[in-house]
Amino acid sequence: MYDYMLGGKDNFAVDRQAIDQLAELIPEAVPLARANRAFLQRAVRYVARAGVDQFLDLGSGLPTQGSAHEVAPEARVVYVDHDPVVAAHATALLRSFPDRARCIQADLLDPVDVLARAGDFLDLDRPIGVLLVSILHFLPDAAGPQRAVAVLRERMAPGGYLVISHATTLGHLEDEERPTGGYAGPSAGGGTDRTPGQIRAFFGGWPLEPPGLVQATDWRPDRPKLVGDWSLPSSLMAGVAKKV
Repeated sequence: MYDYMLGGKDNFAVDRQAIDQLAELIPEAVPLARANRAFLQRAVRYVARAGVDQFLDLGSGLPTQGSAHEVAPEARVVYVDHDPVVAAHATALLRSFPDRARCIQADLLDPVDVLARAGDFLDLDRPIGVLLVSILHFLPDAAGPQRAVAVLRERMAPGGYLVISHATTLGHLEDEERPTGGYAGPSAGGGTDRTPGQIRAFFGGWPLEPPGLVQATDWRPDRPKLVGDWSLPSSLMAGVAKKV
């Protein structure tokens, strides 16, 4: 379904039908998905220009339509997804890139296992770019995403980058005190809704690259910012932080 929202061809009729129905109910769903992919691409280019040539994309889904290995063709990329069907299909899609990209079936909530397996392809003693793009909002606090991300931060080599985008319906960056509602509506991805402050906490106090944690809206490729402002009822909080 995500591939279809991005204009790809790796989808089925049932996927297209489901998204067409979703778009009628939630008009912002497709532009939000495309904004999220644009952020991933912009962030990968940003990190690659900083000299990082390894990426770990957690909760990646299918590597479709401008994925990390396409945006940074000189880099090595490990995609991680817990769904065995997704992992098998992704492995098939990546057969043309045996030296540059691979997919492993693993659970990001078990970061020790993820890193052990990714270490067969990536050099974890050197900086990597860890991508947590549009995945953390699917994970309730009880599942322990905060702990998992903390382990990833701890194990990353200095000079690495943490890239996060998180859907939310809780409003605006200046509204830090709004309580969470537990679970968001479908326009936020159907997962846990978090305030900007709670989303920022995933970075563990690392310095955020300019323009910091921002609310996504304008994704024109000629803009110098990683992200801009978003006017949809559901929006995307996104940022990039460096381990120093």
